[in-house]
Amino acid sequence: MKTGNHRLISRREMLTRCSNGFGGLALLSLLQPRERLSARIGNNPQAPRAPQFAPRAKRVIMLYMDGGPAHMDTFDPKPRLKAEHGKPFGLKKERTQFNNNGNTFGGHWEFRKHGQSGLEISDLFPHVSRQADELCVIRSMVSEFSEHTNGNYFLHTGLGLAGRPSAGSWVAYGLGTENENLPGFVVLNGGLTPPGGLDNFSNGFLPATFQGSVFRPNDPPVANITSPEEDGKRKSGKRTLLEVLDRSSLEQLGNAGEVESAIVNYELAFRMQSAVPELMNLDGENELTREMYGLNSEFPHTRTYGMECLLARRLVERGVRFVELTCPNVGADRWDQHGGLKRGHTNNARAVDQPIGALLADLKGRGLLDETLVIWCGEFGRTPFSQGSDGRDHNPFGFSIWLAGGGVRGGMTYGATDEYGYKAVDKRVEIYDLHATMLHLLGIDHKRLTVRFSGRDMRLTDVHGKLIGDIIA
Repeated sequence: MKTGNHRLISRREMLTRCSNGFGGLALLSLLQPRERLSARIGNNPQAPRAPQFAPRAKRVIMLYMDGGPAHMDTFDPKPRLKAEHGKPFGLKKERTQFNNNGNTFGGHWEFRKHGQSGLEISDLFPHVSRQADELCVIRSMVSEFSEHTNGNYFLHTGLGLAGRPSAGSWVAYGLGTENENLPGFVVLNGGLTPPGGLDNFSNGFLPATFQGSVFRPNDPPVANITSPEEDGKRKSGKRTLLEVLDRSSLEQLGNAGEVESAIVNYELAFRMQSAVPELMNLDGENELTREMYGLNSEFPHTRTYGMECLLARRLVERGVRFVELTCPNVGADRWDQHGGLKRGHTNNARAVDQPIGALLADLKGRGLLDETLVIWCGEFGRTPFSQGSDGRDHNPFGFSIWLAGGGVRGGMTYGATDEYGYKAVDKRVEIYDLHATMLHLLGIDHKRLTVRFSGRDMRLTDVHGKLIGDIIA
């Protein structure tokens, strides 16, 4: 049929032509530049984001002391324990994990004053002691749990049960990463996965993009990080096809967070194939640095933790937001000395002391300590009375951690336990308060970093948490 100089087409012909045209539009969409495709599905969830207010720190290194070090043997001197060693304990005892409780236990190590601040630190830590003026020791920490798994979940996620996002995931979610080729949250596994397992590093209800990526300090750091493809064009072609298929699925499914997270993770994994080998290549580190971190130590566990600490420095240099280090296995059941306290704490301290001292000195020397918050902590402390002849049971009622750098006042103590080191009696600090203060130093209000889940706005500090203002410089 014709009208003037134009031919009218049938409905069937119109649909045929349009369907072919729609296919061309789809092809054009798939051939768009990568940036335009990313814009269509939303911004990269790992892209760096501005803090809510001016931050004191940009990144966090968490030195997790698995098992619960004895605070009265490390950073909280108690002369009364020494004076009453072997005598009946002078306070009422709470129930403990094993209820095999003995008399007052003075411990094996002496405390000395260090630095211009005169901060008292145990002889277990001769290298860390040299950095005394950088440390803010909180001596009044408490926990709600006296069992390792629940205590670890509480320390890492703010809840004593599995399923919540780890603190590292919250930080990566809130700030993104400054390096698109590395994850925002990295765990350096020295050989001991905490009780509670990988759920301590979980993204929980946050997108999978923000889960902790577990690296090993020795090669290969990540399984299958090296591509088996030798032909660059073939590898690139496969990746392009995978990207097209993934994004096509995303368009069909609409707003599918799981698919988008998978796409982002695939893309990150590809970029890590070049970034991780470069990270692990220490050829650029001089012999003095290697010696300082203990990489030449005769004690193998010092070498392991030294590698972790050196990699932690290299990761924060490259813009990773949150790095957690786990302990090496020194053959003494973590810091969890229910027996054999002298041997166990000696070996654990020997493994971590030199590397941590080097890390603090190295960060300071490179101008990184001011913008890196370092946290040394366990899930709880230990009892001031003995378990058996040379052990201590779990104690959540009062224990010590320390912070350094990242806007924290150095060379000071905050809070106190009683004369025996049993319970916090002054300026009690909860895990929620630690998390709130950590986020504040990063420029985030812990009450405003929320995600809607299960019918309410969820946050790392739940409905708790107050800022420990006196420790901020």
